[in-house]
Amino acid sequence: MPEPVALRAAIGRYPHTEAILSGAIASPLLRLDCADLPVPSRAFAPMVREARYDVSEMAIATFLMAKAWGKPLVLLPVTLAARFQEGALLCRKDGPVQRPEDLVGKRVGVRAYSQTTALWLRGVLAERHGVAADAVQWVTFEDAHVAEYRDPPFVERAPKGSDLLAMLKDGALDAAIFGNDMPNDPALRTVFPDVASAGAAFRAQHGFVPVNHLVCVRQELAESQPALVVEVARLFRAATAGSGLPQGRAALDPAIALAIRYCTEQGLLPHTLTLDAAWAGLPAGIA
Repeated sequence: MPEPVALRAAIGRYPHTEAILSGAIASPLLRLDCADLPVPSRAFAPMVREARYDVSEMAIATFLMAKAWGKPLVLLPVTLAARFQEGALLCRKDGPVQRPEDLVGKRVGVRAYSQTTALWLRGVLAERHGVAADAVQWVTFEDAHVAEYRDPPFVERAPKGSDLLAMLKDGALDAAIFGNDMPNDPALRTVFPDVASAGAAFRAQHGFVPVNHLVCVRQELAESQPALVVEVARLFRAATAGSGLPQGRAALDPAIALAIRYCTEQGLLPHTLTLDAAWAGLPAGIA
């Protein structure tokens, strides 16, 4: 039997990926040589800009932007991270923001305007609270992963060396969006007074939990060795079974469609995408 094909990979360490990373779930066809990254987001820019990996975890906002700019990537219907986003938007307890509607005209910090958590939150703010993206002064700390993208005029860059949490606490920001590393500070609270109810309202309206990270592969790999890509999808399906994360195109289509709409409305894409364009290149045999 031939040796398994080695694929360069960048995948975050989660309970549902541990079996793949440890080799407990393996394949006779391929081996994933996973990069040692402190956080999976470190893989996104190299994957988009250089196609550094064969298989990579990917934020959905970054992927849709990359696809619209013609990057040679193919999305797999495999979810690695999904969550309600409302708990990531914080403000000071003694600050001027008491509810989402108060964000109009305020300064809100976020790592990058293109961050997926921010994408979902801006969509919620516009749809349910009447706060359009351009009604807020966004303050960012990094460029988008897609090099061609330029922030809209209502986005400004924080001074070099600034810290998101420090700017929020000292009043330079009225609110801020955090990622996985949420601060535990008694001086802060969520902008949404009841994050559980806000998440339930999103699910009631849209029917799903927002997806943050999926998996993508190089287009050349999908075209030249589709059987390997089918096997990659099988491995992740096996690893995530029982996780509750949505898997498969049918389950993910509503989330991808809404993410495309939000990206278009918020000025993240040079042109809108169809669902078929988002899934373009997916090998036959992956549903």
